[in-house]
Amino acid sequence: MPDRPALRLERLLNRLAQAGVDFVVVGGIAMVAHGSGRSTFDLDICYATDPANLQRLGDVLVELDAKLRGVPEQVPFVPDAQTLRRTVILTLRTTDGDIDLLVEPEGSPRYPQLKERAIRAELDGITVRIASLNDLESMKRAVGRPKDLTDLQEIETIRRTAS
Repeated sequence: MPDRPALRLERLLNRLAQAGVDFVVVGGIAMVAHGSGRSTFDLDICYATDPANLQRLGDVLVELDAKLRGVPEQVPFVPDAQTLRRTVILTLRTTDGDIDLLVEPEGSPRYPQLKERAIRAELDGITVRIASLNDLESMKRAVGRPKDLTDLQEIETIRRTAS
C-alpha cells in the first residue's frame, strides 16, 4: 500500500464546504476542535443521506480521486452517490488525505439530532459543524478502543478546564 498522503485538512474541508455538503465533523478532528491535544491523521465525518447531499459528496470524492483504504486497487470502486447510497461506512484515501465517512457512528444520535447539537467552529479558516462534546463522549463510550478510552479521559479534562 502506498504511503499515506498528508492530511490537508483545509483543502478537504474547503472542498466539502464549497460543494455545499451537509456534514458534521466527528472523531479526532472534532476532539481537537474542542481543545484536545490529540494527533490525528484523517478526517471523520457524518453526513446527511438525502439524494442531493449524496450527489454533492460523491462529486467531491470523485474529484479527490478517492480510493478504498486498505483494499487492493484492483477492486473496482467509484465513490459516487450511487455507492454512497449503499454504504454506512467508508474509509478512503484521497489526494488531500484520508477521510472516513460514517452514516451512523456507533453511539451517535441520528444525523438530524447530531447536526442540531453540533457546535460551529472554525477549522483552518472554514466554519464547520463539530459534534458536541456530549455526542463525542457517547460515540467514544460505544466504540471503546484504547484511543477512545484515552479520549474519554481528555473529554473530562476539557470539561474541568471549561468550568
